[in-house]
Amino acid sequence: MVGAGLSGLVCARELKRQGLTVRLLEARDRWGGRMHGHTSASGLRLDLGGQWVGASHHRLIELLAEFGLRRYPTYYDGQGIFHWRGLTHRAGVEHDFRSSLLFFKPQELDLPAAAVAETLALQLRFAQLVEQVPPQAPWNASNASELDRLSIAAWLQGQGAGELARYSLAWLGRLGGSGGFEPHESSILHLAWTQAVAPQQETPEAWLVEGGVAQLAAQLAGELAEVIQLQAPVAAIEQEGDGGLRLSYGCGEQLQAAAAVVAIPPPLRLGIRFSPALPPDWTALLQRSPMGSMVKMLAIYWEPFWRRQGLNGLGIGNLPTLELCVDSSPPGGPGVLAGFIAGERAWRWQRLGAAERRQAVLNDLVSWWGPEAAEPQELVLHNWNEESWTTGAFTSFLAPGTWTSYGRVWQQAHGRVVWAGTEAASRWPGYFEGAIEAGLAAADQVRQLLGGR
Repeated sequence: MVGAGLSGLVCARELKRQGLTVRLLEARDRWGGRMHGHTSASGLRLDLGGQWVGASHHRLIELLAEFGLRRYPTYYDGQGIFHWRGLTHRAGVEHDFRSSLLFFKPQELDLPAAAVAETLALQLRFAQLVEQVPPQAPWNASNASELDRLSIAAWLQGQGAGELARYSLAWLGRLGGSGGFEPHESSILHLAWTQAVAPQQETPEAWLVEGGVAQLAAQLAGELAEVIQLQAPVAAIEQEGDGGLRLSYGCGEQLQAAAAVVAIPPPLRLGIRFSPALPPDWTALLQRSPMGSMVKMLAIYWEPFWRRQGLNGLGIGNLPTLELCVDSSPPGGPGVLAGFIAGERAWRWQRLGAAERRQAVLNDLVSWWGPEAAEPQELVLHNWNEESWTTGAFTSFLAPGTWTSYGRVWQQAHGRVVWAGTEAASRWPGYFEGAIEAGLAAADQVRQLLGGR
């Protein structure tokens, strides 16, 4: 096993339960991958990576229940704020995403009626496009080749979309669970596929976990402690003539195995030397699957003061740095706002000095929630782009033309090398649910390769 993120941990646990001998090699000095916990100065447990549990994340819910980890609902009572062109607009949350304007009740937003109507009409056309994309084979969608070569930006231009309508789809690419990419960086087919396999309509941010979801990785790693080796990056996987494998890792160490599961983000797979080499389609696919750009923010306050104003902490809009803010306060605890800097905003933010970075985030928090937001008890900024064994989050995305040219190999094994990680899932990729699905699917593939042993 290569990679001790959630997918690798789940796969290793399943194979071990089947009586197979397992070794789990992890390049980092920690397990968990993008399921990464942090303890604040005040002792509060936070999630630096993913943190939400979706309404239809059934495998994740089952795993949390197994370990006795309790969920609580994300706070959506009251009104959120949509920030648009320098002005704030208060509105309630529309739980039917298809009828919303980026989660808000459109009739409550004090925006030009024509712009709102155009945005809702465009969202409907996009939703109809999503329905045409087969989740497990997007290359079979109607007009797939044309849609895959058309960037999101070009499709929006062809629709004659105005500024607000364009923003709603651009936001989905940057922050809708898709992977931190801009409209010119991926195809409209890929964006439609992300909503076909991980629909916002199914409320993927329904719950949070008391003490943080990263506890789950800790529990799994505890079960597998004797088989996990940290600081052991894999440099080569060689398939030998007798049907076995040899993995080279760490400082010249080697390991013999009957099969290997590679559960790391697609771009990192290019750092492994495979023998025989990956087929041309696989190499081309990985070269065209960059990680999205993402920075996570957690602002801790003495209390969720925004609730006193009838606000629920949900903020979305075209601010200079933050584009999404969500109330992540634990029950009876301090106030916590989680936020994200995505896409080109993340790259611009990274060029600033430390003090300027902090101030840019505080400025946007004040734009949403007023002067009280300027003085958090603690401000945590975690730049996933700087993590060398992730290089971004939540997931990777595909460049225009990639699905229809090379996508068919997406889940295919390379001899006795099987793929896992959330990107290998055909349901909820980019989420922990997808990581679990991919880990269990990889375990099934390994059993088949080994003749059902």
